[in-house]
Amino acid sequence: MALGKDYAAQDCSLARALEVVGERWTLLIVRDAFYGVRRFSDFHVHLDVPRAVLSARLQSLVETGLLAKDGHDYVLTDMGRDLWPVVHSLARWAENHLSSEPTRFFVHIACGTRVGPDGTCASCERYVPPEDLEVHAGPGVRRRTDPVSVILRSPHRLLDPIRT
Repeated sequence: MALGKDYAAQDCSLARALEVVGERWTLLIVRDAFYGVRRFSDFHVHLDVPRAVLSARLQSLVETGLLAKDGHDYVLTDMGRDLWPVVHSLARWAENHLSSEPTRFFVHIACGTRVGPDGTCASCERYVPPEDLEVHAGPGVRRRTDPVSVILRSPHRLLDPIRT
């Protein structure tokens, strides 16, 4: 028997959030959208997710309003961009507790300073939104050879589209 997709019996905002982003692959799709992945084929090659699953997750993210379809591209909406602190914090949590080395780090473009786990620039002493961040590969990044992984190993501004 398949698990349900909602938490109707739960009176909790976290349960509502999990109904949107709690399915397997969904947060990784959102993460990749922040990294600049926009095309179905690029999500597919980078995540190595079954096509049917990817199609269903992308459709759900569009229907929920986290992504918008722009021609062949999937673009984060304001609602989707609001997930950045969650995505960033969850990744930092995993690096602190589940990983031996960081896979990515984020630099405030305006001053060149790494942002902390809470997304704050130590130099500017303010929260830095994703559009003002550059992502860099850390020592824990695996050397995968798919074209998206190769591009994502080079420093680039978050949200800027990558093209393979």
